[in-house]
Amino acid sequence: MNTIPVLFDTDIGNDIDDAVALAYLLNEPRCELLGVTTVSGDTAKRAALADAVCRAAGRTDVPVYAGLTGPLLHGRGQPEVPQYAVLEGTEHRTDYGKPSDAVLFLRDTIRARPHEITLLAVGSMTNVAALLALDPEIPALVKRIVLMCGVFTGGLPNHGPGSREWNALLDPIATAIVFRHAAPGTLLSVGLDVTERCTMAKEECRERFTRAGGALSLVLKMAEVWFEHAARITFHDPLAATLIFDETICTTERGNVSVWTNDDPLYGLTRWTKEATDGQHEIAIAVDSERFFQRYFAVTG
Repeated sequence: MNTIPVLFDTDIGNDIDDAVALAYLLNEPRCELLGVTTVSGDTAKRAALADAVCRAAGRTDVPVYAGLTGPLLHGRGQPEVPQYAVLEGTEHRTDYGKPSDAVLFLRDTIRARPHEITLLAVGSMTNVAALLALDPEIPALVKRIVLMCGVFTGGLPNHGPGSREWNALLDPIATAIVFRHAAPGTLLSVGLDVTERCTMAKEECRERFTRAGGALSLVLKMAEVWFEHAARITFHDPLAATLIFDETICTTERGNVSVWTNDDPLYGLTRWTKEATDGQHEIAIAVDSERFFQRYFAVTG
């Protein structure tokens, strides 16, 4: 079985889907999880959550680094980490390095294994943009960049022209840098217009996470914080994660993404232009949600 080395960059601790994605990566037999970096706001608390999920899966071998707080210039930002409440009062690691250590870790890991690594980024793009600025050769050295970012095709209520996705608006400058500097044909982005087709009510999530156990036992505790104001989980980030290992879950197309970066009400807006042969980027345009959930729970239990 061929494994795929993955670096996971995440803003775990707000929406629950980051932790749900991490649980998948930890259980996916084809995933060689090389490390986790956190981004946006209190990244040390986010790192503690990521580390705790790894340990709940029995994994103490996964490096975890607290990354940049962001945004690079302007953007929504995200200082709070509500799901950290599940770790308060418990013994857990607190030292996850300086923010620059996370970016250096990404650089050094990719350089040590050129053309092998998939970089999966599901939070604001601050760490990834800093990585590309630090080392302009990285786009040619990484095998693939997979993002959960943007709104591209519409097709859902409130996702027409002018709609923006959370990760893109958290740090629009960083988002633009990542799309602009990715090597042609290496970047795949899964947008909100597609991920919102993968939802599950909280009652079923509780049942299935409980049955799975392991990392999802801790993720369920984190999910209860999310359920205080939400009736379901949308599997945004897990969908992006599963595509690394089964591209048939989504239909994709080639084209070019541009990002609105002005400091005005449209910052973070992503625009999509289809280019069948010369497109720099690839986006998901449709998803087989039944196949996705089958894949996710076949792996996690």
